Amino acid sequence: MQVLYEDNHIIIVSKRAGEIVQGDKTGDVPLSDIVAAYLKEKYSKPGNVFVGVPHRLDRPVSGVVVLAKTSKALSRLNDMFRVGSVDKRYLAIVKNKPEIPEGRLENWLVRNEKQNRSYAYDKEVPNSKQAILNYKLVASSVNYHLLEVELLTGRHHQIRCQLAKMGCPIKGDLKYGAERSNPDGSISLHAFHVTFEHPVSHEMIDVKAPLPDDPLWQSFKDKVENL
Repeated sequence: MQVLYEDNHIIIVSKRAGEIVQGDKTGDVPLSDIVAAYLKEKYSKPGNVFVGVPHRLDRPVSGVVVLAKTSKALSRLNDMFRVGSVDKRYLAIVKNKPEIPEGRLENWLVRNEKQNRSYAYDKEVPNSKQAILNYKLVASSVNYHLLEVELLTGRHHQIRCQLAKMGCPIKGDLKYGAERSNPDGSISLHAFHVTFEHPVSHEMIDVKAPLPDDPLWQSFKDKVENL
């Protein structure tokens, strides 16, 4: 865990792939508990430390996670994420180059709880939710392509599902059509950049997470410095 920003109300950290944001049935220690322990030690706090979770990243995804240190901040951040007033940018490495280098994807997603995956449709179907994102081809290497994704809705596995529907499954994402897994079990999706109005002070917060320490990600480092 790397702290990217902190004040009295919020803390923003960079999550490693493989970490869970909030506790689940695996019983693994979640990022929220790791942050609470960090705050307890840093400020020598007695008793429990409040850490609220207004949004999540999938376990195999790395990057920016915004957490609340106060209930006031959590309540307001929950509203902000729900209505889409937090600008969220992701980077995705894909094997197949998109036919159109820049565009908007609009699909209807149906979540299958048993399979823990979503299915994308071109038109509204029963139990579906609208999913919208913008994407842009940023760079290409010999074998892979780097996309910047602006997430406009927050659906289950949305980026993974919609890019796969476009014919560009994310590297390492076996669930959505990648040919092979990544050695560390990650998928090559990184929550890169968040911008939003602070829920209490109303200052603009603008935070980027460093790229994963992986040769393929690092090969694109120069290409993302100006994003």
